[in-house]
Amino acid sequence: MTEQTLSPSGGTAPQRRSLKEAFALYTQRDVLSVSLLGFSSGLPLALTGGTLALWMKDVGVTLTTIGLFSLVGLPYTLKFLWAPVLDAVDVPLLSRLLGRRRGWLLACQIVLIAAIAALAVQDPVASPFAVAACALAVAIASATQDIAVDAFRVERLDSSSEQAAGMAGYVTGYRLAMLATGAGVIALVAYLEEAHGLPRGTSWFWGYMLAGACVAIGVIATLFAREPKAPERKAGEGTGHRLIATTVGAFRDFLTRDQAVMILLFVMLFKFCDAFAGVLTGPFVLDIGFSKATYVEIVKVVGFGGTIVGGFVGAYLARAYPLVTCLWISGVLQLTSNLGFTLQAYAGPNASVLTGVILVENFTSAIGTVIFVAYLSALCGAREHTATQYALLTALTAVGRTLLGSSSGAIAEASGWPLFFALTAVAGLPGLAALGWLQAKGHFRALRPDEAG
Repeated sequence: MTEQTLSPSGGTAPQRRSLKEAFALYTQRDVLSVSLLGFSSGLPLALTGGTLALWMKDVGVTLTTIGLFSLVGLPYTLKFLWAPVLDAVDVPLLSRLLGRRRGWLLACQIVLIAAIAALAVQDPVASPFAVAACALAVAIASATQDIAVDAFRVERLDSSSEQAAGMAGYVTGYRLAMLATGAGVIALVAYLEEAHGLPRGTSWFWGYMLAGACVAIGVIATLFAREPKAPERKAGEGTGHRLIATTVGAFRDFLTRDQAVMILLFVMLFKFCDAFAGVLTGPFVLDIGFSKATYVEIVKVVGFGGTIVGGFVGAYLARAYPLVTCLWISGVLQLTSNLGFTLQAYAGPNASVLTGVILVENFTSAIGTVIFVAYLSALCGAREHTATQYALLTALTAVGRTLLGSSSGAIAEASGWPLFFALTAVAGLPGLAALGWLQAKGHFRALRPDEAG
């Protein structure tokens, strides 16, 4: 049987590759560049999310405040508003030296290093507003880098096989970076406290400074990468005119399609149950009696194994079944996996139970992520607007992690952990309802005519 791989436009491309040929594809300069840029993209998210939440919990900040700090992720939600700027405007000096896309990448990475260093010197108890400001700066630079990386990936990788390999490499690099700024930073903090007796604040300072230094991998990738071919610009066309034309064209193309409003609602809701629970996973594990070292070993390291396996399973499902079927499978799995945390809340600090719960949660979440990225890529059919449209869609997926998830701490305090995680499972039902509505309206037949449903 001929194996098929989903292309970014939503079509399929037949492939039959030997292991040697597949390995060679992943080591191509363009694919390798995208993989390394994936690492750079994945670094900041935990530093303003799970790792920051754990830092604040470690120094005595309340759960309600920790939940509110998820609002610093708003730039990931709103990044589509300035995505057209990256399509229409060049960065002074850097774009002239490196090209439009690489100029933006390097500019974002320079700002990221500075913002992470500024966050590292703050005290969450004494200066919560300064922490929020620095975390917001990290999130803005990170969200802008994500726009630039997505645009670079779409424009630099030509064939469907390169796009598939690039996306796989990007996701792997992204997960490795999240492991580094999650497990890596937390393990370093625990080591500095326990082995060297450093004060808690000093340990977190060095953890964040090391994370900021890791952005250098993204800088190397940017300098190593080849600049995509720039679009032709009309003679005499001003920057303002280009910006308006890019913005209007991208939004008009997407919003005039059938079922546009429901598509956007589905994109916002599909991963909400994951985001709702994920905001407080770290504080939950510490609150029921686990140490930071155990958190790193099980939640981050063991969980990473579940994520890798889940990613491969998700890729297999995407090739073997229609897209709508894959979305149903992954949607149900990620919803039910949250109930494992309710079991953990009753079991208390039982490492065996936590290992099983984390493996299942990471496995199902990775399947959902791979399938959902395939769906988002299929939606972006107009290549001239791909960067802006992809930014719009990925921004909406961040709503669950920011606006909707900001109430998670208050809900957990009011309901208790067992009921809270049961509620996060219920929060997945609206996304499945939207999926069923789109399927009934023939959305997936229009998206991929070769599929039923």
